[in-house]
Amino acid sequence: MGQLKVTLCAGFAAVAATLTPTAYAANPAGGVAVIPAAPAPGHEVALEATGCSGRKATAESHAFVSPAHLVGSGGSLSGETRVRTSIGPGSYEVTVTCADLEIRGAVEVVAASARPSTPESPVAPVMAGGGGAAPLPAADESRVAGPGLAHAVTGLLLAGVAAVAVVLRGTRRRRGTE
Repeated sequence: MGQLKVTLCAGFAAVAATLTPTAYAANPAGGVAVIPAAPAPGHEVALEATGCSGRKATAESHAFVSPAHLVGSGGSLSGETRVRTSIGPGSYEVTVTCADLEIRGAVEVVAASARPSTPESPVAPVMAGGGGAAPLPAADESRVAGPGLAHAVTGLLLAGVAAVAVVLRGTRRRRGTE
C-alpha cells in the first residue's frame, strides 16, 4: 500500500473517530472502534485500535471479507475493510493482533435496507472533462473569423520573397552551367 494511501486512510479514520460515536467504552488497556458502529452487509468500515505499541497490526473477524491491515503510530492504529455481503445481522467478534498483545472488540452488523441511503457509485454522468463531457460553445462563440488584411499582406510578402529566391537561384544556375 502506498504511503499516500496509508496517510489518507489514517486521516480518515482519525476524523471519523472524532466526529462519530465509537462502538466501545473507554478501555485503558486499549480497544477497537468500528466506524460506522452498525454497518450493513457489503459496506466498508474503518477500524481504529488503541493500546498497541507497534506500528502495524491485523484486525480479523468472521464479519469481514478479508483481514484489515492497520497502521499508525503513537498507540493508535487504523485501517479499513469491507463487511461480507453474505453475512446475517448480529454481533461479531473483532480481534486485533499487535506485536505485543491481542485486543478484542465487536462489530454489530445490521440487516441490509431495501435501498441504501447513498448510492455506492455515480448514478449520472460525471463531468470529468475531455471528449463528450466538454460543454458545447454557444452559437456566437463557434463562428471563427477568417483571415483579415494583416494575414493577406503577410501572405503576399512571403510569396514575393519566395518568388525572388526562385528567380535568383535560377540565374545562378544558368551562370554556372555556361
